[in-house]
Amino acid sequence: VQLVESGGGLVQTGGSLRLVCAASGFTLEDYAIAWFRQAPGKEREGVSSISDRDGTTYYADSVKGRFTISADDARRTVYLQMNNLKSEDTAIYYCAADITGWGTPLLEERFDYWGQGIQVTVSS
Repeated sequence: VQLVESGGGLVQTGGSLRLVCAASGFTLEDYAIAWFRQAPGKEREGVSSISDRDGTTYYADSVKGRFTISADDARRTVYLQMNNLKSEDTAIYYCAADITGWGTPLLEERFDYWGQGIQVTVSS
C-alpha cells in the first residue's frame, strides 16, 4: 500500500492550493483518508478526514471554513482544497489511510498507511 501526495508548493497569504492523495497499486475504496500536517518544531496534527463508511467529513477548528476534503467517484484520489491560506498553515502535509473506513477520531495511531509528505509554504 503506497500513498502519494502532490500539489504542494509555495503560495502567498490568502492564496489557494489543492493537495492530492493518490493510491499506488490499489484504490482508496474501503479506507478512510485523512490529512495531517507537521509544522517546524511542532507535533503532527490532524487536519481533515473523510469516512468511507458514510462520507462524513471532519475538520480541525483551525481550518474549518477554509479547507475542503473530497474524493473522486472512483475513490482513487482524495483532495484537500485549501483556500485563504495563512502563514500558520505552513507545514509538511501527509495523507493517511485508515482501514476501518471511519477516519475519526483524528489520531495518528488510528491510521495504518502514510504518504511521505509534501511541503506547503505560505509566505506573507
